[in-house]
Amino acid sequence: MQKFFTGLMAIVTFLSLSGCGYNSIQAQDEEIKAQWSEVLNQYQRRADLVPNLVKTVKGYADHEEKVFSEVAEARSSVSSIRATPELINDPDAFAKFQAAQGQMTSALSRLLAVSENYPQLKADAGFRDLQAQLEGTENRVTVARNRYIEAVKQYNITVRSFPDNLTAMVFGYKPKPSFTVDNEKAISTAPAVDFGDKK
Repeated sequence: MQKFFTGLMAIVTFLSLSGCGYNSIQAQDEEIKAQWSEVLNQYQRRADLVPNLVKTVKGYADHEEKVFSEVAEARSSVSSIRATPELINDPDAFAKFQAAQGQMTSALSRLLAVSENYPQLKADAGFRDLQAQLEGTENRVTVARNRYIEAVKQYNITVRSFPDNLTAMVFGYKPKPSFTVDNEKAISTAPAVDFGDKK
């Protein structure tokens, strides 16, 4: 008889959890993790381009040490942050991650601006190829970030809405941080890459 009641309680618990948002929260949490992985993949792709880009620029503009050191410092800052899935549950760690990526974006913009002073560098096929790869990666970063933002938005709505918020409280699900930008247009506009005059 006790087994019957235990089984019945398990069925009732299952049905009540599925009806109060538990499954939705689980699915949305997994979606956030998947989108976060894609954000990290694209940021890693960008970081992997940096050494070759710096090396190419140094070949033509070796006295631009300030810019090179800014890029090296930004890359070091990015790689010092352990971007684990748990990071998206910690608003402070997430803010540090976002600040480090912003520093990298600024440093890369300054590095690319150096090419304006060196016509031979702008004409270099290897440099132009790296610029094209960087532009493509920045576009992918923007898309991945937007998808992550949308996944977090849906999840946060769920864990804050009644009655799903009760389930979220019981199981310890809290709203997750999302990307923010100082300039709202920056999130949908990839950095411009000037390829110079094409002939």
